[in-house]
Amino acid sequence: MVFHIMSQPGLMALAILGVALGITVGAIPGLTGAMLISLTVPLTFSMDGQAALTLLVAMYVGSVSGGLITATLLRMPGTPASVITTLDGYPMTQSGRGGRALSLGIGASFIGGLLSWAALACLAKPIASLSTLLGPFDYFSLVLMALVLVAGVSGKSLTLGILSCCLGILCALPGTAPATGELRLTFGMSAFDDGFKPLTVLIGLFALSRLLAPADELVQTTRISDSMLIKWRTWKAQGLNLLRSGVIGTGVGILPGIGANIGSLIAYSTARGSSQTPDKFGKGCDEGIVASESANNATVGGALVPLIALGIPGSVIDAILLGAFVIHGLQPGPMLFANDPQIVSTIISTYLWANVAMLGIMLLSARWIARLASVRHHYLVPVVAAFCVLGSFGLANRFFDVWVMIGFGVVGFLLERWRVPLAPFVIGFILAPLGEESMITGLMSSGGSWWPLVTRPGSLTFLVFAVLLSIWSYRQQRQIHLNAS
Repeated sequence: MVFHIMSQPGLMALAILGVALGITVGAIPGLTGAMLISLTVPLTFSMDGQAALTLLVAMYVGSVSGGLITATLLRMPGTPASVITTLDGYPMTQSGRGGRALSLGIGASFIGGLLSWAALACLAKPIASLSTLLGPFDYFSLVLMALVLVAGVSGKSLTLGILSCCLGILCALPGTAPATGELRLTFGMSAFDDGFKPLTVLIGLFALSRLLAPADELVQTTRISDSMLIKWRTWKAQGLNLLRSGVIGTGVGILPGIGANIGSLIAYSTARGSSQTPDKFGKGCDEGIVASESANNATVGGALVPLIALGIPGSVIDAILLGAFVIHGLQPGPMLFANDPQIVSTIISTYLWANVAMLGIMLLSARWIARLASVRHHYLVPVVAAFCVLGSFGLANRFFDVWVMIGFGVVGFLLERWRVPLAPFVIGFILAPLGEESMITGLMSSGGSWWPLVTRPGSLTFLVFAVLLSIWSYRQQRQIHLNAS
């Protein structure tokens, strides 16, 4: 199973090509792996199932990993999964350690991928079975716990972090209410019926907002002059962090609909909580980069577990891959292991060697990629702006999404001017629909009763963790203020 595609040069070539394309697209703000894979699926019609899935899974791995490049060098996450990486990767680049930041992120992504591959290869069926035991109230409690974790990445002010999260939730409300199907906060405009698309919001907040900043605040004149080599003792010191974050990312990836951005958030907050120097997080900390990148890359392997074992997509890209299965006459689920074992072997083998290819490609090209940080402002603005417009317009071929992207670019610029953190805003915006839908589904199944929140073991566990995390976050913020004074 491990060497399945290595015996077929054609499949290995497709895996390397897929990783390279994924890294390129993932590193470009405004373009995503979901967009790349959705555009590639029609091109695989003439391929057999093995070749098609090899290419698509390799693109999946490359796109998630590639987002760390611009997140680290320009504070423009190429993918939502890299949002948390910006918190420490960008400050490290500003301090002249961009090479170290890239190397830490690349190495952590590789190790996180290996950990999730082990789960995918050895524990697919039992772990996927556990994920089906979670009900809507369990998911609602999980969302509450994740929102509490926002306090861990809200900077020096817990109040501003909560405010930013609430603004994100507010921006997620326009559109169709999941409970009644009625339109809300659309102001009579049909363009608002579907609400704000997450990609346009992220492009505006993290890409366009940077273009609105004065040129002297950007790091385009920074050159990566420090060593790309990380000593063994550094990796040894990060061993527990790598293992813990990889396990967290894998577990979060297995839960359908949660996503890599939540995996990196939980891992980052956990690393900060267990760190001896939590005040260094957000200022260019090794632990922050390692936790975020190890977790977000591990979610890919985790998300593939329910896809191939139960036919349940764990993310947007997995939903696209599910369509690719159907197109090629394959039915993912328990019978896939019996009817098409070679497909299972192809996917598991591809995921492993795609991570190996990712490590080699990114390390070999890191010096060249790092030149992104030395591009002059007046050259960068039109290029990035063009990709922002292209990525926003390409979602539904309508200019409304472009205007939304521009609007959130202004919002992001203003929030930063007022020192309101952007990460809680994004987390609240992404999690609000999932939490609302889970809450309504649970209430409908229980006849309007809230008791299952505390009577279901999974839900109660998440709620207890949420309370404990809120107390811990408050104490951490208070301790930081006391130390500063």
